[in-house]
Amino acid sequence: MSSEVSYSKEPHRNSRFTINSKEPFNAEPPVSELTKSFVTPNDLFFVRNHAPVPDVCLDTFRLTISGLVQQPLTFSLTQLQDGFRKVTVMATLMCAGNRRTELHNIQPVRGVGWGAAAISNAVWGGVSLRDVLLAAGVGPYARNMHVAFEGLDHANGAPYGGSIPIEKAMDVNGAVVLAYEMNGETLPRDHGYPLRVVIPGYIGARSVKWLSSVIVQKEESSNFFQRKDYKVFLPQVTWDTVKSLWDATPALLELNVQAAITYPEDGTVIENGLPCSIQGYAIAGGGRRISRVDVSIDGGKSWNVAPMVQEKGSTSTGNHHWSWTLWIYKVDQLPTPCEIVCRAWDTAFNGMQSEREWNLRGVMHNSWFKVKVLPAEHASKL
Repeated sequence: MSSEVSYSKEPHRNSRFTINSKEPFNAEPPVSELTKSFVTPNDLFFVRNHAPVPDVCLDTFRLTISGLVQQPLTFSLTQLQDGFRKVTVMATLMCAGNRRTELHNIQPVRGVGWGAAAISNAVWGGVSLRDVLLAAGVGPYARNMHVAFEGLDHANGAPYGGSIPIEKAMDVNGAVVLAYEMNGETLPRDHGYPLRVVIPGYIGARSVKWLSSVIVQKEESSNFFQRKDYKVFLPQVTWDTVKSLWDATPALLELNVQAAITYPEDGTVIENGLPCSIQGYAIAGGGRRISRVDVSIDGGKSWNVAPMVQEKGSTSTGNHHWSWTLWIYKVDQLPTPCEIVCRAWDTAFNGMQSEREWNLRGVMHNSWFKVKVLPAEHASKL
């Protein structure tokens, strides 16, 4: 199929996006917009697509539950909505390639060149994956299996897919949702209409969109994006040497600790000695909460703790924490020029790398985030 035909039915997108790839469409909002609201508006939620957006007919759409289940099931969207209790979870999704451009600047990296805005937060409404699997006869304490997902989008000649351990799927506090709503509205096409799986605490690649199949199986998904992508290798590994390492390297699941400055942006001009409200986000994986955000205005020589903002309702299940934390650090007199740096820690005291370390796929990059602020006299020289 030609590119013109494949991408002829793409949805309308916000003109404020920075487009990192047109076909397939991948785009992020202005980074300064991220911390203006705790919940990201649908039209500013970053878009990560691997293929053309499917044009799904709701009348013929079906979700199948199969594999190692006692009772294979098939549902229309209406049957899912009528047959199971509705649940909601506020959860942040982040592409594993967030901040990839920083690594590309060290050495070329194959993949979409993301800045720091391949992350967004939403309230997802749908049905619990656990409830659906229980209805199919999966035991509540099932272990040592995997739940695989397939979407209606096709990349590399096959449906996009991935999998998670069944322990995550069946965890009563795991909050895995088969979502048909996003921020109280019908799921937008770019985000998986009519149905997607949302897996809080995991990299965004596992939250398969346009969901059509759920398969319980002994092994993890054999899908390309589970087995041959989204993995972290040592810095010396290249495309010439990686072939033997794909199967031996575990697939990425939980997010690592991440933080970024959303204001001021790199290269912002601020008159020396003026007050400044430095803002940003932080997130941890696996339901762990961000416990501290540190900010430095002298390039990391000295640090102070930034006050954090957390919205009620974002801690959704038990002690699990699925949303980002926003933070703001106010400086009465910002000396410029200066380098502002931030880093974050979670409740297990996992932190961020002090230096950038390149990896083949440019994923899970979480070095200290740095921006340089320029003095006002710099603007007169431009």
